[in-house]
Amino acid sequence: MSKMYRRRRWDDDDPRFVIAAPDADPDLPSPELTFELDEGLPADARWANWVDADAHGPDPRPAWLLTDGDAIDHDRGVIKTGKEADVHLVERATPDGRSHLLAVKHYRDREHRLFHRDAGYLAGRRVRRSREMRAMANRTEIGLAIIAGQWAVAEHAALCRLWSLGLPVPYPVQLDGTALTLEFLGDADGTAAPRLAQLRPDAPALTSLWVDLWASLTALAEAGYAHGDLSAYNLLVHHGRVWIIDLPQIVDVAGNPQGPEYLYRDVANVVSWFSARGLALDAGQLAGDLLDRVLGR
Repeated sequence: MSKMYRRRRWDDDDPRFVIAAPDADPDLPSPELTFELDEGLPADARWANWVDADAHGPDPRPAWLLTDGDAIDHDRGVIKTGKEADVHLVERATPDGRSHLLAVKHYRDREHRLFHRDAGYLAGRRVRRSREMRAMANRTEIGLAIIAGQWAVAEHAALCRLWSLGLPVPYPVQLDGTALTLEFLGDADGTAAPRLAQLRPDAPALTSLWVDLWASLTALAEAGYAHGDLSAYNLLVHHGRVWIIDLPQIVDVAGNPQGPEYLYRDVANVVSWFSARGLALDAGQLAGDLLDRVLGR
């Protein structure tokens, strides 16, 4: 367990975090990933607890995934910090020497959550009890806790659905409360895959990236969804593919009153990035094509 890991730290909510470390902002606390103290384990480790997790990823599970009862998760530090959650690099290892890296998305505690965009996204979601709905609407302490739980559950469910459909999203390993464990997209030394926004592709590479992304957006629309917050800052490029990440706010385009608006904004955001680098694209026409696919026209 003496491996050294390199970590690229970034934030998808603020483009400035591409060049500035987020911990320079005193108003944005970055709490450590909370590990329950398990007897006999270091303070930065816990049992993987695969069996006891609230939910698991879909079958068939990837061959690389360790689900052994004696597997241990070692926290290797923060690789991403954001307004609603932090992502930690975790090494899962077994006593016989097998190991792999994971990303654990840990939604912030009640004191530090900053759910700044949730009203529109939650329009299509409901909870059973009206008391909980009121708490969410009034942003009480209990309401924020419910919202955080909804984000985690919604992202896990979305990733399960999209992964099963073959879209390029990280495999959702398991869900424990508001901690979502995901496939790590990056190198074996712990270097995270770069965001699309960090790349400077030449013309052929730019076209290839767009073709790959458009195929994913088309498949997403045909399944009835829009990302809801898509930009070059939450698209990763790994092994030549564009991967979609950060999906807690995924939108049912037909079920959400603002669904078509979110879909158009997604398209406009990525088209703006590609167009600024020389690829001629029409956001309105492309968004209209996706909306037709959502509605089955």
